[in-house]
Amino acid sequence: MSGTLLAGLVLAFASAVVINLAYLREHAAASRLPRLSFRRPVYSVGLLLRDKPWLLGWAMESAGFALYVAALALAPLSLVQAIGAGGIGVLAFVSARRARRRLTRLELGGVLLSVVGLVALAVSLVGGKAEQGGGELGPILLWLGVTAAVAVVLVVVGRRHWGTAVAYGVAGGLFFSIGDISTKLMTQGGARIAFVVLMLLGYSAGTGLLQIGYQAGAALTVAGLATLATNALPIAAGTVVLDEPLPGGWLGALRLAAFVAVVTGAVLLARQQPRTGMSGAAAESPTPVRAEPAPSPRAACRQSSS
Repeated sequence: MSGTLLAGLVLAFASAVVINLAYLREHAAASRLPRLSFRRPVYSVGLLLRDKPWLLGWAMESAGFALYVAALALAPLSLVQAIGAGGIGVLAFVSARRARRRLTRLELGGVLLSVVGLVALAVSLVGGKAEQGGGELGPILLWLGVTAAVAVVLVVVGRRHWGTAVAYGVAGGLFFSIGDISTKLMTQGGARIAFVVLMLLGYSAGTGLLQIGYQAGAALTVAGLATLATNALPIAAGTVVLDEPLPGGWLGALRLAAFVAVVTGAVLLARQQPRTGMSGAAAESPTPVRAEPAPSPRAACRQSSS
């Protein structure tokens, strides 16, 4: 493993830790705000930008993104995203500690699978060579277009079937994956710097969907599902459309097993979690208590005469 690749993977791990901690801060802040909605974008953005705890979380996420860009400049997309998928273990442990509960067996299994996957990924890199890919423009644009279409369908239809937290978490992760793939393409320079437009659109839509999802579900559900989609799709895209080759022989099989392990671990960790408190929107509109009607004057006279 070259020093450049090692530096890229270390940056990827640091990015994953910072971003997942940022998700927890953003969830804690957004869940206390009045209801956010894409139908009132200016109002919703204003609520977020005026909230100091949320701004701190967003600043942390931005710092994590800077580390992520540096990692992509040094290492292949599929390897960086595999490291990022393992970061959901940090999200699981910290969110459980904040909720003052123990991790369930499924969650512990998810953490274990993620760690095993990361170890297998590291072993597959020892003595091997991770090659950068390029890919043709047509398949890349088709991949990004289909991803965006699926995300839109989830936003429009998915919340009726799976709820806002799940639908918006997955859709947000899909848009983040568009941003991640576009970021990797930007680091290749030349005409591909134009992918900055798709990067901004993907990250903006993903961030908005996550904040709305945070008001409907637990942090591990919303951010966990987003992390799953954010990392699983770019891992696949790295091989399918960016032409990042797998090594041959047992190293290739081990790396493929590592990808499967970290994604499976993320699936176990991102299962639906119960809410730990009401959102600000819910607190503002409590269920009204039905008051008993006041007796009529005629009924009052009857009662007094009896």
